[in-house]
Amino acid sequence: MKITNILPACSTAAIVSILVLACVKETGKKVAIETTDFSNRAFVQVYNATLNSTRNYVYVDAAPVTGAALAYAGTFPLTPANFSLPEGFKIFLIKDTLSTSTQTQISFPENLFRGKNYTIFMYDTLNAAKQITVLNDIQIPTDTTARVRFANFIFSKTLVPAVDIFSLKKNANVFTNVQTTQVSDFIPYASALSDTLYVRETGTTNLLATLNGFNPTRLRSYTLIFRGRYQTPGTTGVARILSSFANN
Repeated sequence: MKITNILPACSTAAIVSILVLACVKETGKKVAIETTDFSNRAFVQVYNATLNSTRNYVYVDAAPVTGAALAYAGTFPLTPANFSLPEGFKIFLIKDTLSTSTQTQISFPENLFRGKNYTIFMYDTLNAAKQITVLNDIQIPTDTTARVRFANFIFSKTLVPAVDIFSLKKNANVFTNVQTTQVSDFIPYASALSDTLYVRETGTTNLLATLNGFNPTRLRSYTLIFRGRYQTPGTTGVARILSSFANN
C-alpha cells in the first residue's frame, strides 16, 4: 500500500475511535436528584418585616436554603411559592452573614408536619430581630372567591393601639381589633375586584395607612401585612405601610 493511502486510513480510524469514546456514557458523575414526591413534606415561606435589614439568609439544620439575600419587606421564595422540607423536627437559623453586621441572629426549632403550610414572619429591629411561625390554613375555595388574612407587625418601642382594616368596597371593617404581632384567620374575599383598604386605630376613623388597588386572584390566599415604624407616617424606607403577598 502506498503511503498516501495509509494516512487517510489512519485518520479515518482515529476519527471513528474519538467518536466512539465520545459516545461512552460516564457513570461516575452525579447530578442533583429532583424531588417529585411531596407526600411527606411541609411547605414554608419567610416574610421579612425586620426594620432596615438587608441581607438575610435562611438555614435549616445548618444547610442553606436561600440563594439571594432576603431584604426588608421581601419574601422567600418569591410569592406565590414555598420551599419544601421533610416533615419532623428542624432547627432554623436566619442571619446576616456580613461579619460586621449588628443584626441579631434568629435561631429557633420547629416541628413540621407533612402536608402543612407555614409562614415565618421576621419582625422588630436589627439588634432585636425576632420571628413568629404561623400555620397557614390553606383551603382552595369552591367558588370564585380568594382568601385573605391580616398580620400586624408594625414596630413601636411604646404600646400602640390595635387596628382595624376597613374595606372601601364593603364599606365595613373586614378585620377588627388586631394587636401587634397577631395574625388573623383567613376569610373569603371577592376576587377580580379592586379594593381600597384603610388601616385605622380600632374603633375609630384615625387613618394609619392605605392600600390602593388590592385585587386578589380567585382561589388564591393572601396576607395583608401592616409593617414599618408606627411613629413614621411618611415615605421613608421604614414608614408604616399596608402591603400584601400571596401564600399560594
